[in-house]
Amino acid sequence: MNRYRRAAAVTALVLALPLPLAGAAMASPAQPVATSAPASTPVSASAAFHGELPRPTGPFAAGEEVLHLTDPDRTDPWVPAAGPRQLTVSMFYPARPGTGEAAPYMTPGEAQNFLATRVPPGTGLRPQDLVDTKTYAYTGAKAAGGKHPLVVLSPGFENPRATLTGLAADLASRGYVVALVGHTYEDSGETLADGSTPGCALCDSGAPDSLPDSRAKDVSFVLDRLTGHHPAWRLAHLIDRDRIGMAGHSIGGASTLNAMAADERILAGVNMDGSFFPPVPTDKLDGRAFLLLGKQSDHSAGSGDPSWGQAWAGWDGYKPWLAVAGTTHASFTDVPVLAAEAGLPLPPGTTTSPERGMQLTREYVGAFFDQTLKGLHEPLLDGPSAANPEVSFQHP
Repeated sequence: MNRYRRAAAVTALVLALPLPLAGAAMASPAQPVATSAPASTPVSASAAFHGELPRPTGPFAAGEEVLHLTDPDRTDPWVPAAGPRQLTVSMFYPARPGTGEAAPYMTPGEAQNFLATRVPPGTGLRPQDLVDTKTYAYTGAKAAGGKHPLVVLSPGFENPRATLTGLAADLASRGYVVALVGHTYEDSGETLADGSTPGCALCDSGAPDSLPDSRAKDVSFVLDRLTGHHPAWRLAHLIDRDRIGMAGHSIGGASTLNAMAADERILAGVNMDGSFFPPVPTDKLDGRAFLLLGKQSDHSAGSGDPSWGQAWAGWDGYKPWLAVAGTTHASFTDVPVLAAEAGLPLPPGTTTSPERGMQLTREYVGAFFDQTLKGLHEPLLDGPSAANPEVSFQHP
């Protein structure tokens, strides 16, 4: 099994066991997805589900808008018949508290695809349950003043961009503009400008070795459209073009290194539990900062995934490596929090709670960008913390 197919399956296992093969019920990539739940869905079972992500921790509220971008110079690499590459991007930004309306977690089409491909039948969860999940992000919120660093977020293989909403909203509350990218045809579904929600074109075969470089092209295009002379986003004036970072989960984290190698605008990067694809282009980082943040079982020095040690040794610059005990591959996303709220079991061996996993992810990713993009010294990154005994600093 492809390493990212396996990792995606592990993420899905957080929701329930057993899981059908990812992609088995996937909607056709070229077709829109219906938005109504099946008539047989047991409503009573989901009546108790009230999805809610942890409240953001920063001084700002989190505003959110959705952008639909089309690259006329690039044919879609996975479904060439679809024409130019289309991307859906959720923009989060520092906002004034008390303004705007609650943002949906997913569109109905995205929610239906996610339930059909990532959650086995019988849970009672309905698409509307995910749509209505409370994110503490607000559409139409009034932007806070000033300019703010930009952080691009890239989700794991088979997981839609929404699964990093908790981190995106928290970064916005801490004073960042966040571009959360949906990589079309690489996950359960992203709703495009025409209202269709194409499914995954790659999930049956697994992530190809070319995927990290493809994501790097997605990210550079997004940066062009956000920071060019005629930006695609009405609030682009909030972005400090000289302070750009990127973080990703799973293959999104691995792709962050490729994006940095290809685009010198990205000054700092974070890989959350993603294996690197060889060859790893560490020779092109030019001393830029990179954080490795992963589960202890696979991503402590000398164990599990050898690509981390090889990559860590291959570049100079600021490169903290943190391993978190008791976590799973999905602990750096929203998925375990929502699974716990739905009363679904977590994988055996999980000792760090979903809420704690999100808290640690927010704290260390936020501290890393505060230090590298804002120039603020963050003692949290100096070494082990008695407040966070789950986190160990690796020194290969």
